[in-house]
Amino acid sequence: MGTIAITILVTLIAVILALNVHTPEKEIKHQVEHCHDVFDPQFRREMGALLGPAIVNGNRVTALHNGDQIFPEMLRAIRAARRTVTFETYIYWSGEVGTRFAEALIECAQRGVQVHVMLDWLGSERIDHKLILRLKRVGVEIERYHALHWYSLGRINNRTHRKVLVIDGEIGFTGGVGIADQWRGHAQDPQHWRDMHFRIEGPVVGQMQAAFLDNWIKTTGNVLHGDSYFPQLREVGESAMQFFLSSPAGGSASMRLMYLTAITAATRSIDIAAAYFIPDRLMAEELVKARQRGVTVRVLVPDKHTDSEVVRIIAKRAWGPLLESGVEIKTYEPTMLHTKMLIFDQFMVSVGSTNFDTRSFELNDEASLNVYDAEFARQMTAVFEADLALSVPYSLTSWRKRPWLQKAAEAILLPIRAQL
Repeated sequence: MGTIAITILVTLIAVILALNVHTPEKEIKHQVEHCHDVFDPQFRREMGALLGPAIVNGNRVTALHNGDQIFPEMLRAIRAARRTVTFETYIYWSGEVGTRFAEALIECAQRGVQVHVMLDWLGSERIDHKLILRLKRVGVEIERYHALHWYSLGRINNRTHRKVLVIDGEIGFTGGVGIADQWRGHAQDPQHWRDMHFRIEGPVVGQMQAAFLDNWIKTTGNVLHGDSYFPQLREVGESAMQFFLSSPAGGSASMRLMYLTAITAATRSIDIAAAYFIPDRLMAEELVKARQRGVTVRVLVPDKHTDSEVVRIIAKRAWGPLLESGVEIKTYEPTMLHTKMLIFDQFMVSVGSTNFDTRSFELNDEASLNVYDAEFARQMTAVFEADLALSVPYSLTSWRKRPWLQKAAEAILLPIRAQL
């Protein structure tokens, strides 16, 4: 290959890499001041007006645990659909679960239900192409988010990690599960993951439908509207909620800022269950400041059972200052913990697709449901503590005694920390 060709190739690779590791324009560089607590009306005003969609009242949420509860409830809702199904997910793989969902979606389309499916191109790489053809043959509209083309090379690192299912514009589901067989069962062994998903009813479902449309319009240019997608939604419960989005295209720092705002408002407790817990400098500093205010901070993470050994290695590098400040970190023992849940002062609960890492804060499209409800927060605290009971503490002594090979691996992986 000639010198000119090599130069062009190297330049092209450099440009593609630069486009895929850019930092957001709206980057939070300084600590957020503690001005009010999560019970203050000002906190809710800022969470709605400054950060995201309005907080709406009159909603109901049902927590679903592991595949044995989650998949039957989602499939039941899909099969009961009368007019529309909109479904966005990161992972959709072939297997028993993938087939069951495909059959339910096919049956819907055959009944005349309008079915729209958004799959992340990378996350759905293990789906059988024949399954996609079966779905398309009966009229299911399927799109692959940021599929690999020459003109999309600058966006291949931007994935949709959102998990949003909306039935008839009236019932919504979100949480951590993907459509794959490792989410089956009840977290009974290392081959079956621990996770949660949530069934939602009420006015906030309109925000969930709008969330689906965000990437649908980006990908297709088509707007889905009318009362089949956005019906009048009455109040059905007591919970105030908002469905919070972030993406590189729409201001990727918004999810980080939402987390920072909630952390700085906490005065009693912060509970974090995170499949990937890699806090950046600012996040770690705010958690330490919370401890200095007397806030109890508990973190639950996977360790020996994980789907990413690289994350397992690099994550521990940031834990030292947290442990020194009194943050309690425990590692879940039975299987891979894939839950994403934050509980602030046993009042605000944030659940959804967002991991506690830079990839979720800057590179992925994410969606989180924020619930402002003391009773629901108490229920989720009980769930969190039940998972804590199946975990072991990770101590400051253990962190300080990490083998030199572990420390060397952390240093080697540090340049790609933001990509994990």
